[in-house]
Order: sequence, then structure tokens, then C-alpha cells
Amino acid sequence: MAAIADVTALVALATRAARAGVQIHRAGRGRELHVATKASPTDVVTDVDRDAERAIVDAILAARPDDGVFAEEAARREGRSGVRWIVDPLDGTTNYVYGYPAYGVSIGIEVDGAVVAGVVHDSAHDRVYTGIVGAGASCDGTLVHVREPASLATALVATGFQPQPERRAWQAAVLARVLPRVRDVRRGGSAAIDLCSVASGQVDAFYEAGLAEWDTAAGSAIVRAAGGVVRVRVRSTPPSPLVVAAAPRLIDDLEALLLEAGALSDSG
Repeated sequence: MAAIADVTALVALATRAARAGVQIHRAGRGRELHVATKASPTDVVTDVDRDAERAIVDAILAARPDDGVFAEEAARREGRSGVRWIVDPLDGTTNYVYGYPAYGVSIGIEVDGAVVAGVVHDSAHDRVYTGIVGAGASCDGTLVHVREPASLATALVATGFQPQPERRAWQAAVLARVLPRVRDVRRGGSAAIDLCSVASGQVDAFYEAGLAEWDTAAGSAIVRAAGGVVRVRVRSTPPSPLVVAAAPRLIDDLEALLLEAGALSDSG
């Protein structure tokens, strides 16, 4: 892994770049949005997604022109430096369109093939989560750590759903078997913010199938930095992969429950 001092500088750059994206989010709330669809009629994208991505990527490449970028909407480029930025310019687009306060910028930082840090700027609440794996995580500069509930039965679990109706039906069936076995379930609509909620102890665990790398790179790094465990399990059929995040004490029991509920196969 790169030296912590070097990664700290990358996190500082990601924080500045995320702020540029958040400024686009705020400006967009005051005008009519141009909304289109992607994978299904419920999977939306806006001009704000694209404008925020451009602002974020421009800020990164102005400082580090030799780096790679892998962003949700369009920006894809190979780099020569060993550093790659994994960007979701507006995680929680549907929430943003509706004005529901759970959306933000997610920037994962990969060095030599490993995601070592992340920044998530919660736009609606103006909170900045950062984490460096092995060096700790924070929210607005205050250290955060995952919660360790006594058991799965007392765990508050976050999850999410895919836009395709047939995949939602399967996810609902899984949830029906999970819900009676945990304290309760929350569904926020932004995987990046859900993962930060695990890192900061606002929920105890998170699982969701079918997420893309830009959805989870930053949040997963922040969970790991906060003392949590993140596991990515490839499923033989869509939606895949299944991402599971929790405190070390809880992760095995949660995975066992998800296996029992049909979210994982024995080989997955």
C-alpha cells in the first residue's frame, strides 16, 4: 500500500473534487431538471449527474493528469501513475429528483489495484465522510467506528433494491426472510451513504445485490477504515455481486442469514 502521507494527499484532493460536485447538486435543486432513463423506467439520470461528474473529474485531472478514472456516466480513462479514481457523481439520483435527503458524491481511491481510501460527501446534510484503510475513518473530522451489536437479532440493517421489477421481486423475497431475524431494516436509496452509516454506527450492517463498483468503492473503504468488514460475493445469476458490510462480530451471522434467505449460493 502507498504511504499514508501520500494517501492523505489523495483524500484531500478527493474531498475538494467532491465539493465541486456538491456545488453542482445544489445549483441543480433550484432549476428544472432534465431527466432521462437508463436500465429501466425507474432508473433515472439527470444533467446534474453528468455536470457533477465533469466538475469532479476535471478537478482531479487538473491536479493529477496521469491518473486513471472510472466514473459512472461517461468518464473512463487509463492512467500511468498506478492511481485510479472511482467516481459516482450523484449516488441516489432518484432521491435527488424527488428532494429526498439521501444523495451525494462518492469517490473511491485505488492505488496499484487496491482501493485504499474513500470520500463520500452527503450533499443533503453537508457531511463529509473520509477513510483510509488501516488509518481510520471520520465524519466532518470526527473519528467514527462501526457498532458491535450483541447479536444479529438486535442489529439495524440497511439495504437497497435494483430498478428492474423482476430483480426487486427477488430482493423483496430475500428481505421477507431477513426482516423477522433482525431489529429492523432501513432503505435510504444511496448505497454510498448506507455504507457510511455502517462506518459511523448509524446502522449496524448493510447488504445489497447488483451494485456497481462506483456505488461501493468509497463507502467500502470507509467501512474498513472504521473497523468494519466488507465482503463481495459473486452470484451465479443477476443481480450480482452481493455486497455485505458489518462489524467483525456480526458479519458471519449476517452472511449465514443471507445464505438461508436465498441471497447467496453455497458456491457464491
